[in-house]
Amino acid sequence: MEHPTSIPKRLGREKIGNRDGKANENGKQKFRVVLSGYYGFRNSGDEAVLKSILAALEAEAERSGIAVEPVVLSGDPEWTRGQYGVEAVHRTKLGEVRKALKNSDGLISGGGSLLQDATGMGSIPYYLGIMALARWAGKPTFVYAQGIGPVNRAMFKPFIARAFKKAAYVSVRDEESASLLRGYGVDPGHIEVVPDPVMGLPLPAETGGEGVAAGASAAAAEVDTPPLVGVSVRFWRGDRADMDRVADALEALARRRPGGVRLRFLPFHRGEDEDASRYVMERLARSGAPAELELAPAHDDPQQMLREVGRCALLIGMRLHSLIYAANRNIPLLGVSYDPKIDQFLQRLGQRAVGTTEALDAEQFAREADDILRDSGDWHQKSDAAIERLKQEATRPAQQIIASIRTI
Repeated sequence: MEHPTSIPKRLGREKIGNRDGKANENGKQKFRVVLSGYYGFRNSGDEAVLKSILAALEAEAERSGIAVEPVVLSGDPEWTRGQYGVEAVHRTKLGEVRKALKNSDGLISGGGSLLQDATGMGSIPYYLGIMALARWAGKPTFVYAQGIGPVNRAMFKPFIARAFKKAAYVSVRDEESASLLRGYGVDPGHIEVVPDPVMGLPLPAETGGEGVAAGASAAAAEVDTPPLVGVSVRFWRGDRADMDRVADALEALARRRPGGVRLRFLPFHRGEDEDASRYVMERLARSGAPAELELAPAHDDPQQMLREVGRCALLIGMRLHSLIYAANRNIPLLGVSYDPKIDQFLQRLGQRAVGTTEALDAEQFAREADDILRDSGDWHQKSDAAIERLKQEATRPAQQIIASIRTI
């Protein structure tokens, strides 16, 4: 996606004193932390990242006996405040950003794919500019599980290297990102590879028995006749050939199963993914495939979408975070790759993409999906241990950041 291109101008360096003496109403030592990312645009994946970071910071702060007050740089501060109950300021209003940083104890940049120029030239200068503002205010910067790249313009590389060398803590969400940073000259010992924060996102407390418990997808397949298959699609190719391939593959799956299949389309980006879902659904309807077709709401709350995914017997996903949601709930998944980040995540589960936006064999797809729906035991045997490791590692950045700000 294209990020706003407003780039903070360099200001005079301000050394702001430590705020360790302040405490909240419960007498706990209080720290204010500014969070910078693609927040406030109601993209389910990025909002899930924010919610996961907020939850991890709160949990780690509680374990450490302190309090953390987040301040989110948002494209829609009012919406962000209402959604998460945290302070938020507009991400492109320089005065508000400066004030938030001045009154903070540090800046967290990430997570998500912030430092990339595939969607335009604005993202990298913006996020590096926010990090520079924090440094000029005398505040430490922390990089939280970012995915780096692609960086196609060489002019950006020295600026990324400088920002990351000066950061108090750097974590990236895959080895490929770490390799890029090492190639830019960042000390390998300064880089920690961790899972995407959403691996640690919990279900909402009020869910109760409504969602499918982790690892219960086989039971879901037995209860739902036909089985419930979640589908996450997004437009990528301008000619829509990728969507046509996905529709053909889903049709082949529906025809392969005697009782058909129930396909529930899950829009992770309001508007765009809803349109992509309708495109595929209309093709399936015209084909006469024996499939029940449903379009889920584009939930603003990431945990509600996590619950949607948890109801599925299988998740077929193009969006990275649809696959991460499925892994979070131990739901079998098949990824259709449009970007290396999809392949990188699947590799961490010991898997490969079932196809790409350029090549997707409908019959092979149908066989693999049908095998999982018939018996998901093999999938769980291959993937569950890796998933559990990722869940345990997902809160590592929060632990490191909380430990760091306590010593500032």
